[in-house]
Amino acid sequence: MSRNFRVTSDGNEQDIQEIYEMLKEYNLSNREKSDNVPLGIFLEDENKKKLAGLTGETFGNWLCVHYFFVAEYLRGQGIGKEIIEAAECEAKKRGCKYIFVDTFSFQAPDFYRKLGYKEVFTLEEYPYTGKRHYYTKEIF
Repeated sequence: MSRNFRVTSDGNEQDIQEIYEMLKEYNLSNREKSDNVPLGIFLEDENKKKLAGLTGETFGNWLCVHYFFVAEYLRGQGIGKEIIEAAECEAKKRGCKYIFVDTFSFQAPDFYRKLGYKEVFTLEEYPYTGKRHYYTKEIF
């Protein structure tokens, strides 16, 4: 039987959404019930412009950090540590026991290690010559 695969490079949102919905339906029918609850922590100036922040979601025992950023001129002042600690505190309140985060080698591996995060794996040569580090931390 011959298969005709359609190959694209356009990032068509409808295609992406259809695959996402199929995967979501399958996953929900086969995994433990748990709600994904968004989490956002932001530092803003007086005009509500974001200067630093973290976004993610709690899911079962886990906080998964999606995005974390501190404006370059604010780095080294403890703001990042405060945001991570606030995220850990909120995750504990939501019943989480663990946190998952990833970072590139040029971003913040040392920052996470200093805060007690353990590297669980690294993608080498990502995307070509760099590294992408994956960390977890127990918070219970």
